[in-house]
Amino acid sequence: MNRPIASLTLLAFFAVTVATPIQAQIPGLSPGATPGATGVGSPPPATPYTLGAGDRVQVAVFDVPEYSGEYVILADGTLNLPVIGSISVRGLTLQQATDVISSQYARFVRRPLITISLIAPRPVVIAVAGEVQRPGTYSVAVGGGGAGATGGQFPTVTQAITLAGGITQSAAVRDVQIRRRTSPTTEQVYNVNLWELLQGNLAQDVALRDGDSIFIPSVGSYNAAETRQLVDSSFAPQQIEPVNIAIIGEVARPGPYSVSGGGVGTGGATGAITGSETGAVGAGGGDAGPPTVTKAIQVAGGITALANIREITITRATRTGGTRVIPINLWALLRSGDLNEDFLLQDGDTIIIPTATALDPAEASQLAEASFAPNEIVVNVIGEVEAPGAITVPPNTPLNQAVLAAGGFNPRSRRSSVDLIRLNDNGTVSKRRISVDLAQGINEEGNPTLRNNDVVVIRRNTLASVGDTLGNALNPVGSFLNILGIFRTITGD
Repeated sequence: MNRPIASLTLLAFFAVTVATPIQAQIPGLSPGATPGATGVGSPPPATPYTLGAGDRVQVAVFDVPEYSGEYVILADGTLNLPVIGSISVRGLTLQQATDVISSQYARFVRRPLITISLIAPRPVVIAVAGEVQRPGTYSVAVGGGGAGATGGQFPTVTQAITLAGGITQSAAVRDVQIRRRTSPTTEQVYNVNLWELLQGNLAQDVALRDGDSIFIPSVGSYNAAETRQLVDSSFAPQQIEPVNIAIIGEVARPGPYSVSGGGVGTGGATGAITGSETGAVGAGGGDAGPPTVTKAIQVAGGITALANIREITITRATRTGGTRVIPINLWALLRSGDLNEDFLLQDGDTIIIPTATALDPAEASQLAEASFAPNEIVVNVIGEVEAPGAITVPPNTPLNQAVLAAGGFNPRSRRSSVDLIRLNDNGTVSKRRISVDLAQGINEEGNPTLRNNDVVVIRRNTLASVGDTLGNALNPVGSFLNILGIFRTITGD
């Protein structure tokens, strides 16, 4: 069947309308946009849409309505069209598909005028790997109102990252890579800088194509200020979840914990003893927000008196293999209020708090008042005091103050010296005899600060010791006379 030959003007009109509809749907890749440079280090260029299985297209053969209609590209990448049968269009642009179909219809229609329009794009399948919460493959419906649909727009890099749960704190957002297959045997890698997106450069949030892969590498070093900014970005995790971490070293209860944003743990360490049993009760809740180092220390019962808070480290495993060591100086937080030192935590972190080799008494007092110090410790004052037993005192309490908290010396006490018994970190027990002067300030020799579970022994003075010795020696005689008196009472002698 032959049809009239169309004018050149009409041909030009259809040539324009074939290539433009799908580009107009792609954010950042609309007609007239300047294509980016091809190659590593630049965003992907603006390229025409290529057809694939699942696309729904409208094929219109001018003046031959019986050959026209809507068709879905089959799983093998073909269109089954009237008269000409199965035509492979997989990987072709709309213009290329138009040329192929026109050449086939030319056997039956004289100079056929063919228009192909994309009615409903197929779901976009993308892979997201590297520093995201849930790496994997995701299918995004283009258009419609279903879950994961993008409202008629092709998904962008940030939308894909959001589907994968958001970035981790180890994400190198300046070096995000998009891997796109440009031919069956060729893959091109492009770089996207999402940090520029935070500064308002929307061109970095490029639209993705079916089969694209996104890879987010790990940072080489951490910038605490940038990390806090990224936590508030649209492509960060939308919900603050508790993180499972381990904390070791100079804290009251080392071990694994689940730390929430509020800072109040559930005693999540395996086999952990509650604070009331150890006497090292955590400082309690913090403000809502992401889990941080100080919140983790609070959950672990607070720092000990020997904590070196200047050289705390976080050991962090990355999604791309290997580990990173992050130095933390909480002393800078106490002295200058540098919140960047209160580093944000992520799942799997290990916090290490080393032992201080020397600690100034003035610094010890400041540490005792910090929010990440324990509220109180338990020490035992036994022997010749008015109220012997376990007492709760603030951390870094000096020995003299503990004696006074137990009621002070009683008349039988030796007031010149006391014994301090301490369970060391290596499992050994040490005993020191300390000369006491209730008027002196804190010093390691005469009035040291106490640690949790220390035992202070107040001995008897000489007079009390002699009296107790004589009493014990005469006690058998007294017992015999008492028995003899009872015997006489019974017998009447």
